Amino acid sequence: MEQLSESFTIDLRRLTVLRELQRRGSLARTAQALHLTPSAVSQQITALAREAGVPLTERDGRGVRLTGQARVLLAHADLIAAQLERARADLAAYGEGGRGSVTIGCFSSAILGLLPGALTALGERMPHLRVDVLEAEPPDLFTALDAGQVDIAVAVDFAATPPYADRRYHRIDLCTDVLEVAVPAGHPLADRERVALRELATEPWIVGDARSCCGAVARSVCAAAGFTPDIRHAVNDWGALAALVEAGQGVALIPRLVQPLYAHRRIALLATGGTPPPSRNVFAAVRTGAEGDPVLTTVRDQLAASARELGERRQGS
Repeated sequence: MEQLSESFTIDLRRLTVLRELQRRGSLARTAQALHLTPSAVSQQITALAREAGVPLTERDGRGVRLTGQARVLLAHADLIAAQLERARADLAAYGEGGRGSVTIGCFSSAILGLLPGALTALGERMPHLRVDVLEAEPPDLFTALDAGQVDIAVAVDFAATPPYADRRYHRIDLCTDVLEVAVPAGHPLADRERVALRELATEPWIVGDARSCCGAVARSVCAAAGFTPDIRHAVNDWGALAALVEAGQGVALIPRLVQPLYAHRRIALLATGGTPPPSRNVFAAVRTGAEGDPVLTTVRDQLAASARELGERRQGS
């Protein structure tokens, strides 16, 4: 490698590829996430290494791993990306707020339970703002956020979500979404108000895909209760899941965010034993530096306000 020169420059787009390689851990997964070929990813990393004058990857069996120099560069890349977002926010604040467009990336149950009220309120507050919604979950959701395809990410904390302290993102917690057990109306436990999850260890279960936030959280909740669920049906659609419960095909965990949509179903919703009850943390994130953008701030604040209103209505019911 050549030594760094006084005219040292690097291509920010190639830094994005390196950041994604850090997240995904392999050239193939990085290529898939960025809609490139593995060869193209390798070429981008090689070109960035040439620009930086240091090795960025080294062989690790059949794959590659990041070098120490790459991790140093990535630390600066996070700061560079944050500063660019601050510049974008300052420019937005200079002009007239309330115009333009915002894309919200969001997981399915928040689209069902949280976004309708928030989008209605935003339409009244900012009638000239276009808001688009993209259904996505981590890690793809945060790849889209990094790439600028999404401006605000609404997600749940689980294994595929970036760590809470990840400095690439500025985040605020929106709500704690409690999970309750759904059983068929004729189930022996249907008349109970509360049930210990362990009592359902021998029941057939209806659970989302393990890679989805809802499926991952349901599995971890059952594991914390001391058993591995007997999963008979892997279903990610909440309407289909509730229909299967109603048909007596198993029991399931349903978050409160989506429960009002199934009031017509012949199912019983039971609180679970334990304090605190099983739940998932719902949060909103923007790229670090973008938290000062006036439009994004208004959208984010409305999401938080709508989440609070949902919680207050449930407490009052």
